[in-house]
Amino acid sequence: MVLTSLRRIGTARCTVTGMPTFDVVSEVDMQEVRNAIDQAAREVSQRFDFKGTGSSVELGDDEIKMASASEDRLAALRQVLEEKFAKRKISMKVLDYGTVEPASGGAVRQSAKLQAGISSEKARDLNKFIKALGLKGVQSSTQGEQLRVSGKKRDDLQSAIAALKEEDFGLPLQFTNFRD
Repeated sequence: MVLTSLRRIGTARCTVTGMPTFDVVSEVDMQEVRNAIDQAAREVSQRFDFKGTGSSVELGDDEIKMASASEDRLAALRQVLEEKFAKRKISMKVLDYGTVEPASGGAVRQSAKLQAGISSEKARDLNKFIKALGLKGVQSSTQGEQLRVSGKKRDDLQSAIAALKEEDFGLPLQFTNFRD
């Protein structure tokens, strides 16, 4: 009987000392990206203002390649792509546009890298930001391409999430694994 009561006390102590946590991640739903690019390519092939311009949009491994006959058609192609991203609720922050390059025959091309994961630089910025919030007992640590934030109180963690949502770090942030 003494042994079972000690076990109960031991498990109760473990749940009391466990701190609430959540993860900050930056992920891209590649299926939605594929769908958006397919829709943009279909629209470009059917629109009259793109006829004969050789405009195309393709998905590579981790980038989107766009090509067109002129810079203004390329800008219109970017706009079509961004509209499709917005309809599918994909953040524009995942797109990191490269420079416009000349291609053969007077055409132009541009690539846009897809940003997924939190780089070590961005993780450092996020850690500094969380520390600067001054929330008592809230700590953050980098774990690969994500950030683990822990704190003593659930309310403090919710305040940290709200502050992170308001700030623009140049990449889309999602908050996962919220645990009490």
